[in-house]
Amino acid sequence: MESPVIGTYRQQKDGFKSFIPNAFPPKGGFIFSSRIVKKANEATRLLGKLDGITKLLPDADFFLLMYLRKDAASSSQIEGTMATMVDAIEADARASTRVPADVDDILHYIEALNYGMKRVTKDDFPISLRLVRELHKRLMQQARATQHAYPGDFRTGYNWIGGTMLSNALFVPPPVEEMKTALDDLEKFIHSDDVTLDVIKAALIHAQFETIHPFTDGNGRTGRMIITFYLWKTGLLEKPVLFLSSFFKKHQKTYYAKLSGYHEGEVDEWVEFFLDGIIEIANEAIQIVEKITSLREKDILKIQGLGKRASESAVLVLPKLYAQPVVNIALIQKWTGFTRAGAQTVINRFIDLDVLSPKDKDKKYGQSYIYRKYVEIFSD
Repeated sequence: MESPVIGTYRQQKDGFKSFIPNAFPPKGGFIFSSRIVKKANEATRLLGKLDGITKLLPDADFFLLMYLRKDAASSSQIEGTMATMVDAIEADARASTRVPADVDDILHYIEALNYGMKRVTKDDFPISLRLVRELHKRLMQQARATQHAYPGDFRTGYNWIGGTMLSNALFVPPPVEEMKTALDDLEKFIHSDDVTLDVIKAALIHAQFETIHPFTDGNGRTGRMIITFYLWKTGLLEKPVLFLSSFFKKHQKTYYAKLSGYHEGEVDEWVEFFLDGIIEIANEAIQIVEKITSLREKDILKIQGLGKRASESAVLVLPKLYAQPVVNIALIQKWTGFTRAGAQTVINRFIDLDVLSPKDKDKKYGQSYIYRKYVEIFSD
């Protein structure tokens, strides 16, 4: 089966070649092998299973929040951020405006995802270029390395991937006018009523967006957000609980290679890799739901073994740990209204139950405490 030609390289007046996308989708559309269609059907089935099993969680929104943090950390790490999901959770616990730059990258990503979810649900906003620009603005506004990011604005000049300048770049996306045309084609494709399976369409949308590279910075993170919003908006998921960034981070070199191969016409290879990601992450998420359910049951039984007064305060705190599994004394005080000594007693009780443990064992002051077994379910 002959691969479609996504675009061609064209010599520019300054001596380098830029990639010019062809009309998208190609004339006659995309035709995929039976193997890829079968894999797409399996991915769709697993998304349905994931959607169903998350409905059984009494705190599905907490599950979503944790997965959102996991994706934010992985997506930011792909771009070079060294901070982790736990660092971001601890920043939430401390509610400080002064956080390390790496952690701030993740917090901006979380803010952009939350903004997008509200936009899509509350305003019933479509997946559009306007939404993409709004997500980018939230991602990059007052974030690290924003002096040339132009938050929310498509680029007005060239950018490039790899190398130190246009002349030695590995890939130069389309010039501005061709970029605008390609973006218009992409938006129409997103809303087109065609026969392409939604999971395959999500793969094509992401790869085409990354090929166009419409922002001066933040294209990868913005493009990965679009995947989740598209799968959610099409109705494959009732809640946006499928995030692929951890899969892309795990296979980062392959991810880049498959995206690069896409604009060279290796569309099947990219789509198959993408579908493998959906299948792996959906299976992982299903297992996580099962592990959370088991852990919750065990920890509730531990609490029920406490005396009446002790169990009352523990029952108040435990559900909040599913949303905020890194805490400190001040946060427990806020949740319970207890004195500092009373909050420390609650923490000590959870330590005795093997629910919480000190996050940094050698730290003497300003200690944080982590619901480690719960966090490790997501970290694994």
